[in-house]
Amino acid sequence: MRKIIVCTFLTLDGVMQAPGGPDEDAESGFEHGGWQKPVADDEVGTAIAGWYEHSDAMLLGRKTYDIFASYWPTADPENPFTDRMNSMHKYVASRTLTSVEWQNSTLLEGDTVDAVGKLKASDGG
Repeated sequence: MRKIIVCTFLTLDGVMQAPGGPDEDAESGFEHGGWQKPVADDEVGTAIAGWYEHSDAMLLGRKTYDIFASYWPTADPENPFTDRMNSMHKYVASRTLTSVEWQNSTLLEGDTVDAVGKLKASDGG
């Protein structure tokens, strides 16, 4: 049976939002996109790398999938995360997507709770 481990970026005051560029997730008037980059250091990079070290797949929602799939396939190959992000299997939960094009991606079919339950019950890391 697989474990599902949630990894997220959260500020001390409770903002959970993508840490990328300033325009990455500006819905609902959020004006602090890219908040993590100015405070990131080697320790942060090591912690994030640890998220993926022992995982064989990612479970993504539509929005995160869209962000990742628009960036990682053409990301700098010298970036230590590029190969890992592209080669790792991705499972995508979405009610609006009809297909996923990023390599090693699978769109979960039917009810998300049931699909994730089946995924969790399957073999894998």
